[in-house]
Amino acid sequence: MVWFRHKIAASLGFWFRLIPGGFRSMTCLTLALVSGSAQASETDEAEPSVPQTDLLGLSWEELGQIKVTSVSRKSERLSTAAAAIHVIPSEEIRRSGVTTLAEALRMAPGVQVAQANSRQWAISARGFNGIFASALLVSMDGRTLYTPLFSGVFWEEADTVLEDLDRIEVIRGPGAALWGANAVNGVINFISKRARDTQGVLVSAGGGLEERGFGVLRYGGQLSTNAHYRVYTKYSDRDEFTSTGGHGTSDAWSVSKTGMRLDWDSTPGDQITLQSDYYYGHLGGRINRLSLSPPGLKPTPARGKVEGANVLSRWTHDLGPESEVSVQTYYDRTDRSFGVGREIRDTVDFDAQHRFPVGDRNEIVWGSGYRYSVDDITESPEFQIGDPHVGLQLFSVFAQDEIKLIPDRFHLTLGTKLEHNDFTGFELQPSGRLTWTPNERHTVWGAVSRAMRTPSRSERGIRYFVNPPLSAPVFPLPLLIHAQGNPDFGSEELLAYELGYRVQIHPRLSLDSTVFYHDYDRLWAGTILPLQLEVSPSGEPYVLLPAEPRNDLFGETYGLETSAVWQPIPTWRLQAAYTFLAMSLHTRGAVRSLAEDTEISNPRNQVSLRSELDLGRHVEWGMGLRYVDSLPGLGIPSYVEMDARLAWKVSTHCEIALIGRNLLDSHHPEAVPSGVIVGDVEVDRSVHGKITWKF
Repeated sequence: MVWFRHKIAASLGFWFRLIPGGFRSMTCLTLALVSGSAQASETDEAEPSVPQTDLLGLSWEELGQIKVTSVSRKSERLSTAAAAIHVIPSEEIRRSGVTTLAEALRMAPGVQVAQANSRQWAISARGFNGIFASALLVSMDGRTLYTPLFSGVFWEEADTVLEDLDRIEVIRGPGAALWGANAVNGVINFISKRARDTQGVLVSAGGGLEERGFGVLRYGGQLSTNAHYRVYTKYSDRDEFTSTGGHGTSDAWSVSKTGMRLDWDSTPGDQITLQSDYYYGHLGGRINRLSLSPPGLKPTPARGKVEGANVLSRWTHDLGPESEVSVQTYYDRTDRSFGVGREIRDTVDFDAQHRFPVGDRNEIVWGSGYRYSVDDITESPEFQIGDPHVGLQLFSVFAQDEIKLIPDRFHLTLGTKLEHNDFTGFELQPSGRLTWTPNERHTVWGAVSRAMRTPSRSERGIRYFVNPPLSAPVFPLPLLIHAQGNPDFGSEELLAYELGYRVQIHPRLSLDSTVFYHDYDRLWAGTILPLQLEVSPSGEPYVLLPAEPRNDLFGETYGLETSAVWQPIPTWRLQAAYTFLAMSLHTRGAVRSLAEDTEISNPRNQVSLRSELDLGRHVEWGMGLRYVDSLPGLGIPSYVEMDARLAWKVSTHCEIALIGRNLLDSHHPEAVPSGVIVGDVEVDRSVHGKITWKF
């Protein structure tokens, strides 16, 4: 025990030395306040959402009792939540055989998940998808994964031990009244298990096609009767994908990660959590290098690195029945090289929340937060950003009141969040939600919400070169598009209307449907500026097409999201989902084709079917089919793909699995990488094996 405590102290000291002086002082002060508190409580978020048993053994009633926290920032039943929310429990993640968080999101109905290359993903909900899908907020145990440089998520960095996840909560539709700006089209919340639920040793390893090799070593132990910990290390090595011409794309990558979590119930009413991660990796790919002889962008293999660390602490104190207060702070450092530039970013975040009842019919949740993020950007001829060193501050306060109009029948929830950012100043994001539960089998809910998406650093000041889109005019001379930031670019706005219905049709059949209408204004639109005729140093003429973002796009989207779960026999579970999305966008002064390209760059129809079957003798068979409509704006045809997993539980301690991905095609395109990454990449078929020991 003494040896282990020394190891933990040394590990924390290593991560702590990565923190710059100013942030170190703030983190030290926060940890001192948290650790010195005499009282703390167990957060609702930390409680397991799904009983730790086989997924096929859960009845519909048990699934409806799953607790979620992302809708109202307090624990509530999934079946009565007033939002289009889906939960992916840990058992479903295990049975799917996925190896990344991005892959796991394919199991959420209504979410658009497309892989652009070996390491980049385009993930969104209700349209506007892309590598940097800016309208989706992603959180890992309360730590935001959203980068202010490009307004999106680097999914190759968003990683954890999948066996340590308790659940993934996915909200389709705005959640800005509680989560703030950028929670426009959805919220994804990855929630880990408490350390007491991951005791013992876990060893997992495997490899195959595309997944060249991976491994996990995790150990969980007990410091005292009310203090538990876990430490882990993992490594992943992935092969390159295939270009449209059948050649390699040089986008192989590898990442190693190590971390720890400590949960301490210091008193019966208080709980303290401390967790930290460190990761390091190499990222491959082909990038577009600027060439003026001849004029154009030349695909060039490049290899960058990514390194980062984070420390998070959380304290929750139980004030009595239905009342608690929580304080959370984290520090995050990222050092990322992306071929044409490098970003070093330090972020410190502080968040406090208080929940309490008022009388018998009202429950108030309110809180405030502060975030400071400072970056240091290295430029290149292909990528410039004006001011390479900027610190951004974000202040916020929110309040929400859940009113029991008729107890256990009608609930009205009113809330809003007020934020101040350095780009657009104050933003107000209110919402109203109504839930009607006539009986335990039926829930009807409706919501009206306003959400904002604030600008990113790149939209305000970036300058880089990109290839022309498919809709670009044809010129007799070489064409270069020079994308540049607009310092006047403002926030995007959404007014959303939603109506949902959940029903238990039969003890083994349930249905969840949502219809929505989104009214957008001041959306991003790339505006073409006057053409320029340029001459290269070698005397060759070419056309330079400047473009900048403006808030010139507006319009409506509407659609249907429906999913059903059917368990015909106790050992067989089927889950089907269908999503319909229609977009009608218009421009104010920008080129009309830009609006049209956005409309036809998101799938109009998506269909998925998942099957989980226990074959007996401890053998599991899982299969998933998905259909995605064509994306004419990106030149991507429709496709049907299948994933499968066959697993044998050799004993209570050992499991062997064979997993296949994208089995119906040797390779196919799904999305287009970011502007500086070459786009002719297709997703390869993948097959790998995995063995897991627990003891």
